Amino acid sequence: MAQERVSIIVFSGELDKCLAAFIIGTGAAASGMEVDMFFTFWGLSVLRKKGVKVKGKSFIEKMFGMMLPKGADNLALSKMHMLGMGTNMMKEVMKKKKVASLPELIEIAKQLGVNLYACEMSMNVLGLKREELIDGLKGVVGVATYLENASKAQITLFI
Repeated sequence: MAQERVSIIVFSGELDKCLAAFIIGTGAAASGMEVDMFFTFWGLSVLRKKGVKVKGKSFIEKMFGMMLPKGADNLALSKMHMLGMGTNMMKEVMKKKKVASLPELIEIAKQLGVNLYACEMSMNVLGLKREELIDGLKGVVGVATYLENASKAQITLFI
């Protein structure tokens, strides 16, 4: 019997939704399931490295780069962000209750063998380059790869 598989599209770049995606992904991987996470459009923000500057970008690509959050530590809540106060309160409560932070969940996902994929087309549209993304990605792929993986999954989520 084939290994059970989960396919998660991470479209959102909001902290709470990315937390949910990684909690589900790491939980599934810890349960022995193969997990594919496909990051597209705003979801690519969670994969961005801090402080990386790439030369040769167009004006629009530079603008997207400035407007998009730079990494998992810089995402805002989808609700109750309140100019950052709500997001900071959520992070503080998580820390006090010993809930893994988003950067910690990303590292756990990598350790558990979760397949992290970045959407090539979305990267092109937003002007993101491979060197701007975290290490440990399975690849920068197109929709055909996502569809091939998702067709083998028993569970498919869009977050």
